[in-house]
Amino acid sequence: MRRREFIMLLVTAATGPFAARAQSPKSLHVGIVTIQSRTTPIYSAFDQRLRELGYIEGQNLVTEYLNPEKQAEGVPGAIRELLRRKVDIIVAPYESTVKAAIAASDTVPVVMIGTEYDPLARGYVKSLARPGGRVTGVFLQQIELASKRLQLLKDALPSFEAATMFWDSPSEYQWQATSSIAAPFGLRLAGVELTGQPYDYEAALASVPEDHRRTLIIPIAPAFYRDRERLAQFCLQHRIASMFAAREFADAGGLVSYGPDFPAIFRRVADYVDSIAKGARVADLPVDQPTKFELVINLRTAKALGIDIPDKLSMLANEVIE
Repeated sequence: MRRREFIMLLVTAATGPFAARAQSPKSLHVGIVTIQSRTTPIYSAFDQRLRELGYIEGQNLVTEYLNPEKQAEGVPGAIRELLRRKVDIIVAPYESTVKAAIAASDTVPVVMIGTEYDPLARGYVKSLARPGGRVTGVFLQQIELASKRLQLLKDALPSFEAATMFWDSPSEYQWQATSSIAAPFGLRLAGVELTGQPYDYEAALASVPEDHRRTLIIPIAPAFYRDRERLAQFCLQHRIASMFAAREFADAGGLVSYGPDFPAIFRRVADYVDSIAKGARVADLPVDQPTKFELVINLRTAKALGIDIPDKLSMLANEVIE
């Protein structure tokens, strides 16, 4: 089935912050602090969108990808290194990078991807419509998604009553959202916090009661996204029905995923970078929110696990992997 398009809020007024401006600047220097490889789907999408907008790496674009795990002082050290290299804009995929960028500079614009926190509640923006400072970007609310994922799991596995959710420090917000609504679904949910890289998924699974080991929920978080192939294979190995937060996990072999199109989000981030580079005021650029989400079901995995996905659920899916 054809994937539904990811639709973001559009600012179309001729005088709006995303209105057409002058041609691309002669040069643009962008900094990103991330544990992901530049070749992952999200950053491939980001780079591709910048190329479509006229930014060519090595000609009028320099993009610095710094891994905080390879910096002596972690994220703060990586941010300071980007500032030392005089980047024009910082792309902040994690809350820690937003905080570090705000603390380290009063001037460099920050484009955030808020997936594990509420930027309004944290005070990074004054409002979603008018951020009012030098931080803007995309914000993904998790409470509604948590409810939808549990409902989809119930639809896929009508008899399931117990599950486990792995979570870590960046995804604690998602764990809280999910655990707070589990009871109305008749679900006993065990949460396991993962600490210390690389995560020990075997030990985490062994720490929960046996009846919680048949179904696993994985939120979106940097380490989980990086481990998506490892997690998908872990679930197959242990014959676990899995619910993930992004289609890349289902592509890797996870049973079901429900969430926004993350590569599309990063394409949108490239649009923000372009607008700021062309002179848009960060304070006036509305924070965007995904409004369309995609359900992906891996029927190959379902068959391997001996699970019959109801036809009505398959018909609702944006894509079925066969």
